[in-house]
Amino acid sequence: MQDLSRFSFGATSAVTSSLALMIGLNQLDVSRMGLIGALLVIGLADNLADALGIHVYSESKSKAHTKLNTATNYLTRLGITLLLVVFVIFLPLTYAILASIIVGMLVIAVLSFFIAKEHGLNAPRAVVEHLAVAALVLVVSQLVGSAIHALFHG
Repeated sequence: MQDLSRFSFGATSAVTSSLALMIGLNQLDVSRMGLIGALLVIGLADNLADALGIHVYSESKSKAHTKLNTATNYLTRLGITLLLVVFVIFLPLTYAILASIIVGMLVIAVLSFFIAKEHGLNAPRAVVEHLAVAALVLVVSQLVGSAIHALFHG
């Protein structure tokens, strides 16, 4: 499923990076403005840096579709990150983080399901595996944020 492969890295990366940032910074009592700023830095600058890395890597393998894949990856990551920013702007912070986790995990689950089906793999197993890894990223982010908070405020 070539079209899905154009979105899979960008969507998964945007979800895990943005949610990890949100959860980790939430442990540090960062303001709403600080969280929005951090998400926008990830959404614009870090995503562009990753898109460039993927573009250069793709060019080193073959010349086919590198520009389209680079643009699709960047726009996918940016779109997901901006959606999470909207949650932070319009919802109380606790609900914004909860909504972001739900939407993010849903994105990963849906992608995992369709990719597994496309490759003839056990779809429920793939979904559970990918959600477990994503959950691990979020737990580690919360632990890091909590540890930093305890170290500097403890």
